[in-house]
Amino acid sequence: MKEIDARGRPCPQPVLMAKKAVDSGATGLVVIVDNEGSAKNVQRFGEKQGFQVTVEKDGSDYRVVFSEDTATSTKDVVTAKAEVQCEAETGEIKTGKVLFITSDKFGRGSEELGEILAESLMNTLADNDLVPEKLVLINAGVKLACSGSKVIEALRKLESRGVEILACGTCLNFYGLTDELKAGRISNAFEILNTLLEAESLVSF
Repeated sequence: MKEIDARGRPCPQPVLMAKKAVDSGATGLVVIVDNEGSAKNVQRFGEKQGFQVTVEKDGSDYRVVFSEDTATSTKDVVTAKAEVQCEAETGEIKTGKVLFITSDKFGRGSEELGEILAESLMNTLADNDLVPEKLVLINAGVKLACSGSKVIEALRKLESRGVEILACGTCLNFYGLTDELKAGRISNAFEILNTLLEAESLVSF
């Protein structure tokens, strides 16, 4: 079984290293990382490729194991993946539309006003007829989904309506908020970049 030491590698390098190994034909793989965020990102990638994935804590490190006996080909996984359009109780998911949030304060000028606008707009979005397919949080934007945020319930309501919320793992680590995420899930630069590139429509705050 191939072993990859990705300790000390910034996001999304561990995922890209695993992808390279899988693309080269590896049917069994162990990826060693040194933080939980990277472990979850690698785990998610492996599962999307059809592997049975387990995460083992080894001291301060994490061993992400892709089991070879249950792996399926990437082609099979991609073929089986279908487009999904959801309709919520209070409105319709806008397929292909991505909301890109880079700060916990909206607009330029007064920070106090920026906080008020962020709270107002996110609470309004939670009850809006049309909502995006995905919401991407980077830089200080991740604070909106963490402990102490005034819009946690709004984000959770959006999730219940089918909106996928991606929070940048590197950003969470930078602000020391990895264990404080209360809505959405930890993502990585590879997934976020492709989400933005594939978006049919992008709205930024």
